Amino acid sequence: MSARNRRLPRHRAWPLTTSDINACLGPDMSRVKDLQFLTGHDSGTIVLGAAWVAPNPRNYGRGIHPDMVGLHMDVHPVDATRRAAIRAVLRAQALPQLHDWITRAIAADETWQLTPHQRYWHLSDGHLTHRDEE
Repeated sequence: MSARNRRLPRHRAWPLTTSDINACLGPDMSRVKDLQFLTGHDSGTIVLGAAWVAPNPRNYGRGIHPDMVGLHMDVHPVDATRRAAIRAVLRAQALPQLHDWITRAIAADETWQLTPHQRYWHLSDGHLTHRDEE
């Protein structure tokens, strides 16, 4: 993203680009409903997030719009001086894990797809971990 359109302070940067994500996901990228490059408050150690937004049939009249059901992703900003190192770790480890998670989400049974799921990748002291939430 160009510096003119960054919407981030100079000391912050996104560790991944849309091209990085497209290259990793390939044709599965068309299944992603929303890709956000977050600009808000510091996310702590979170560098990447993925979510499965499930329909909410239990809530008559207030469910999730059908266009929003599916995969969503968030790229969290990091310290600009560490961007290159973080990008290398994400490209080598997180993006293949993301691809596997998305592949499993697409092929999941109805029970899984009717429940919201989230996965966050955390980078702390150079070690990448992920955590699932439901």
